[in-house]
Amino acid sequence: MPLPPCPKCSSEFVYQDQSLLICPECAHEWNPSEPDDEVFIVKDSNGTPLNEGDKITMIKDLKIKASSQVLKVGTKAVIKRIVEGKDHQLDCKVDGAGEMIITAKFVKKAN
Repeated sequence: MPLPPCPKCSSEFVYQDQSLLICPECAHEWNPSEPDDEVFIVKDSNGTPLNEGDKITMIKDLKIKASSQVLKVGTKAVIKRIVEGKDHQLDCKVDGAGEMIITAKFVKKAN
């Protein structure tokens, strides 16, 4: 049975040492039977996990930086990409406003 590639650097040169898998290129060690704790999870204002492709709506009016435009409550958007960052986590296509990055705590998952 072939070993899976390294989750950090995608190297195929992984080897097994007892219960751990080790990548010789980036020195990452992991146990394939344990869940990955390093998965970045973004949650909306209600605590619902968000994924790429999810439809979301704004829960409050948001002023767009360097613009006089405002995203009103209920404005819909589609998550194109989830970005690991401190301020803004969701790279979205917003109806009527185009592409922008939004903070997850100001949205909720649409049904």
